[in-house]
Amino acid sequence: MPTQAKAAVIDEITERFQKSSAAVLTEYRGLTVAQLTQLRRSLGEGSSYAVVKNTLTKRAAEEVGFSDLGPLLNGPTAIAFIEGEPVNAAKAIRDFARANPLLVVKGGVVDGRTVSPAEITRLADVEPREVLLAKLAGAMKGNLTKAAGLFQAPLAQVARLAAALQEKKPAEAAPSGDTAAEAEAPAADDAAADSTPDTDSAAADDAASTD
Repeated sequence: MPTQAKAAVIDEITERFQKSSAAVLTEYRGLTVAQLTQLRRSLGEGSSYAVVKNTLTKRAAEEVGFSDLGPLLNGPTAIAFIEGEPVNAAKAIRDFARANPLLVVKGGVVDGRTVSPAEITRLADVEPREVLLAKLAGAMKGNLTKAAGLFQAPLAQVARLAAALQEKKPAEAAPSGDTAAEAEAPAADDAAADSTPDTDSAAADDAASTD
């Protein structure tokens, strides 16, 4: 390939990395053209799936700060460049790989961070936005300002917040036996105070003011 043509390909791949919310590197050895076309269509509007040359892609990745992808660029490589919500595309790739085991996910980039195949799988397992927002609405206990902002947040961000809140709730659940006993003691004292004559209460007030 002439040098000028190589430079054009590098520029194109660089631009795709820059414009995409995620990029998933795969090995497609053994898959047919029809199967690759099916995968490309499943990624959704605005996304693409293309076979790339490893050497040129390495140079493009280095230009955008993704040099960590270098070791993944060996063997037959095709990249899914995702525009929009990366969770939906991750689900499409996961489902396609289950039906077509010859597709191997090598890793990729999500929101500017390099990720492993396991992280892409976890991203694909994120619950639907409606379910996550319902959980967050309950956890926020009516804080409408915060909840409203989440409707426009990336689904991956919503999922992380939902997981953090779920982990926090058990820690704030029922108090331990000692704490419960301490909590009950003031309540018993209050009940006793309510049952004493008013003169005792007034005397206690006088003592408090003297202190």
